[in-house]
Amino acid sequence: MTDYSPRPGAAPVGRMLLAQTAFETKMLLRNGEQLLLTVVIPTVLLVLFSAVDIVAVDGPGKRVDFLAPGLLALAVMSTAFTGQAIATGFERRYGVLKRLGASPLPRWTLLTAKTGCVLVTEILQVALLSVIALALGWSPHGNLLAVAALLVLGTAAFSGLGLLMAGTLKAEATLAAANLVFILLLLAGGVIVPLSKFPDAVRSALELLPISALSDGLRSVLQHGAGVPWSDLGILAVWSVLGLAAAARFFRWE
Repeated sequence: MTDYSPRPGAAPVGRMLLAQTAFETKMLLRNGEQLLLTVVIPTVLLVLFSAVDIVAVDGPGKRVDFLAPGLLALAVMSTAFTGQAIATGFERRYGVLKRLGASPLPRWTLLTAKTGCVLVTEILQVALLSVIALALGWSPHGNLLAVAALLVLGTAAFSGLGLLMAGTLKAEATLAAANLVFILLLLAGGVIVPLSKFPDAVRSALELLPISALSDGLRSVLQHGAGVPWSDLGILAVWSVLGLAAAARFFRWE
């Protein structure tokens, strides 16, 4: 005889993690504003500036060789930092994190699920931007393992900073600050404007930013076919450690 009696208890952690990751990803894909930030803006910038002579190189193919790595870096920042900070900030404001924290879902599993959602989104972004860039004449070079290492460390760095902002500021302040930082780093992080166009003193400071390290590292590998960009990886590693440690220390769940 079949037993239909209730079996109370939490599901296995692995199943909870997969379910929460899938839920976070679905919510992101349904959010039009998030899609605009993470997919539409990098795509439009890639197509637009590939046809506009803002870089001192010859031909649209050469311009896309410069722009594609920078916009891949921008895609990582838009998802791991800006999008995650805004979404998490409002989840914290509306008590979503507080309620999830009281559920059987471990808090580390929730943060891991958010990271998984970010990685899934980034894979889609990188695939889309790469296809468009190739159609525009992009000729990538270099070691794919070095590219993967840069993207992973860039994700960790921006995730830590995004969670730190979302866990310490009010939701409205997070919204304003995250968008402001996005715009500033887009203009001054070597994404579409080469850092060589800035004065030497300013450039030295800008090169230490995570977006600059990520875009410069991707460009050195994919455009110039260089080896492992250890200095850029080192900068991203420092930002990753500092950002994640600060987020773990100061993040408030309510």
